Amino acid sequence: MFPVSGIYVALSALLMLVLAYRVVSSRLKNNVGIHDGGLPQLAVAIRTHANLLEHALPVLLLLMVAEANGAPVWLLHGCGIVFLLARLLHAWGFTISEGGTHSGRVYGTMVTWLVMLVLIVTVLVRSVALLGA
Repeated sequence: MFPVSGIYVALSALLMLVLAYRVVSSRLKNNVGIHDGGLPQLAVAIRTHANLLEHALPVLLLLMVAEANGAPVWLLHGCGIVFLLARLLHAWGFTISEGGTHSGRVYGTMVTWLVMLVLIVTVLVRSVALLGA
């Protein structure tokens, strides 16, 4: 069971749905069935959604493994909350800058990577410890 990481899986999925809705509504509005139709706004919506998916999968898997390996609840919640905030910040910055450089995009990426690194170390340390037990 994954009571803590389950919260962040569900909230990440909710954010994915919101970003997917932006893609679909832009496709319908502009009558574009595939790719971005050469429309920068649609290209940004597609990449914003894809970027979340690219980062959410490893982070959420690491969060679940950390939870299964007995990581402290405070660490799991801390990583989950910070990850979601970082992804919101990235999506906002990416959208505002229309794919260009923006502090929200930069800091959202850096914080996401930091959370991923914390979870990688946590999983490695706890996994090695469990092997020795």
